[in-house]
Amino acid sequence: MIKRLSMSDKYILVGHEAVPEPDARKWAEFFQNGNRKVARTHITSSIYVSTVFLGLDHSWGEGPPMLFETMVFGGEHNQHCTRCSTWLKAEVQHVEMCNFVHSNQGE
Repeated sequence: MIKRLSMSDKYILVGHEAVPEPDARKWAEFFQNGNRKVARTHITSSIYVSTVFLGLDHSWGEGPPMLFETMVFGGEHNQHCTRCSTWLKAEVQHVEMCNFVHSNQGE
């Protein structure tokens, strides 16, 4: 379970676990230099799905912290996105989004 401090929390990854980082300088260093990529899949030459660690809670105070985002780039579903709280859920979300884009191309 991810510990929540407030709705403007900053997080870093330790391995695949999101942990709060109250020190803005340490957070900024991780955000600039850390590996935040969970997955990236090219559906076609002009469409891909990307899943990344956001480093900031995007739940806006509603429910668990939303720290990972999967987004479609290109095609008719461009910028369609979903968010979740954990690396494991992000991996599943990525596969689900790839399947969605594959099955809904050209509709």
